[in-house]
Amino acid sequence: MKKFPRFSEYKILVVRLLLAYLFYFIARVLFYVYNQNLISVDSVYDFLKLCYHGLAFDTTTILYTNGLFILFSVFPLLVNTRKNYQKGLFYLYFSTNLLMYSANFIDFIYYRYTFSRSTRASLDTLENESNKSELFFNFLLNYWHVFLLFFALAYVWILLYKRTKVKPVSEKPTLKYFATSIAGFLIIVALCIGGIRGDFKKSTRPINMLDASRYVQNAGQADVVLNTPFAIIRTWNTNTFKKVNLVPKATVDSLLIPIKQYNNNTPTKPNIVIFILESFAREYNGAFNKGTKIPDYQGYTPFVDSLAQHSLIFTNAHANGWKSIHGMSSVLAGIPSFKDAFTSSPYPKQKIESLVSTLESVGYNTSFFHGAPNGSMGFLGFGNILGFDHYYGKNEYNNDADFDGVWGIWDEPFFQYFNKTLTQKKEPFMATLFSVSSHEPYKVPEKYEGKFPKGKVNINECIGYTDYALKRFFAEAKKQSWYNNTIFVLVADHGNTIAYDEYRKEFNRNTVPILFFSPNEKYVGVNNDLAQQIDIYPTLLDMIGYQKPFRSWGRSLISEKRVPPFAVKYGAKVYQFMSGNYICTFDGQKAVGFYDKDDRGMEKNLIKNRNAEMNALELRCKAFIQDYMERVVDKRLTTVK
Repeated sequence: MKKFPRFSEYKILVVRLLLAYLFYFIARVLFYVYNQNLISVDSVYDFLKLCYHGLAFDTTTILYTNGLFILFSVFPLLVNTRKNYQKGLFYLYFSTNLLMYSANFIDFIYYRYTFSRSTRASLDTLENESNKSELFFNFLLNYWHVFLLFFALAYVWILLYKRTKVKPVSEKPTLKYFATSIAGFLIIVALCIGGIRGDFKKSTRPINMLDASRYVQNAGQADVVLNTPFAIIRTWNTNTFKKVNLVPKATVDSLLIPIKQYNNNTPTKPNIVIFILESFAREYNGAFNKGTKIPDYQGYTPFVDSLAQHSLIFTNAHANGWKSIHGMSSVLAGIPSFKDAFTSSPYPKQKIESLVSTLESVGYNTSFFHGAPNGSMGFLGFGNILGFDHYYGKNEYNNDADFDGVWGIWDEPFFQYFNKTLTQKKEPFMATLFSVSSHEPYKVPEKYEGKFPKGKVNINECIGYTDYALKRFFAEAKKQSWYNNTIFVLVADHGNTIAYDEYRKEFNRNTVPILFFSPNEKYVGVNNDLAQQIDIYPTLLDMIGYQKPFRSWGRSLISEKRVPPFAVKYGAKVYQFMSGNYICTFDGQKAVGFYDKDDRGMEKNLIKNRNAEMNALELRCKAFIQDYMERVVDKRLTTVK
């Protein structure tokens, strides 16, 4: 103590920070326990290796979180050891640590829907919800065990902290005291800077989420290495929409053809009705799984299966994002979401050519329906950007007797409201309905309890209910004069709880059904080619004979010859682009992996055996990302070349 007057204080500070490491380790173990069926780890040793690599990410989080606590603990003052000062440090320590620590517990449950750690974009999505208190109460009710774990661990953490007491010391304002205090302060600050960056090398950038993938055998393990507060911190002020120059513009125009124009059909004006079905993953639809050969497979959509017999369906279709708002932008505007959502970026407030604007230009009335409180999910705001003529939400429905108590109006009555409202529209019209009931908390109206199979996972019963709501809608719509002159589209926004191993594979995790139905059965059949949400927009324009040029990164699923079938999305911290015989993983600048098209789990990287087809696929990746970023950033989401 005489040589180092504040040694005991520094020792206690280290112990208090080590407590944070201990509880982050416990949270990582619990995260894996809750999601072990989604993340493959071969042994305890492999898991401990992941935890070891996670220490760097924990260090960044803990030092960010405890920055003020550390500063106030080591400030060269004379009052640091006093009781009231230490009491203030106690409240500062736990007010920051428990807030950040709680984010890990959210992902115990939320991970199974997004397959990635929550980021700033996840918080942006929550901001759009007007019923946050109801959602929180529902989460508390259904996942009480998560809250219990959090508060139990917080209680133990507090008890252990209280055992790390700093004894009051009366120090005199000597030169030695202040000199050693300032020296200790500067050393600790330097150590903290290095810890936050991940190392002390000037030449390297601070560690980010991509670095977690450096230590894994399969993509999902990166989320064990990470912690949720780190993911939120690192994406807080990050703008991943940045222009890149990877290929000549002529290459973009020839490979991607971002400005489409079709002259395959005579111009007509059928009504267009699009159902974007919440969490209605391909896995749950029997008609879309006939070729999968999944042992003991069971579907939950008898009506959609019957409708599929008279429709054109795509059994190898993929979502272009992970959240509901991503589905809206992908389906209606042909704009996918990758690392960060386009709709949460600085760029959605611009003129966007879309299915809405192109149809309005030829005389269509357009409307959007969503039974949740107006503005939920950000749909109203983005709908306004796209230029819908009308928006119909819970406010317009105006009958809380049909409110499910959490998200919105039950699907069956809202679908009937949808039908009645369309019947009052002047033709031609384009209307989109985004459903709500096939969603957590996975309940059906009381009068239908027991009517639909419980199934293998929690959402299956709700899928059966939404399928029934669709059956009731079509039964009534058939009676209307507009029905026979209408093209109907059914597509899911994204996936949800997974029952079968086939859909746990990395490239199969977010697959969706795509179905086109017209009462005259002009388009009928089963197509197994790759398809995706961004293909719906150009396909519909092709079907109705829209002959003007328009901006689209997708392709017509009924006639496109120049652009081969493909699917693009973002997952496991990389772009994933599938076409032909391979899946290419792309880090934004170059290919980092190639996998056989049948290796949907993306387990065997073939990059060391590159061939001409792989090189061509990488070139298409570069063209896509370059044009996507350039058009978004430069606000050229129109036919401007």
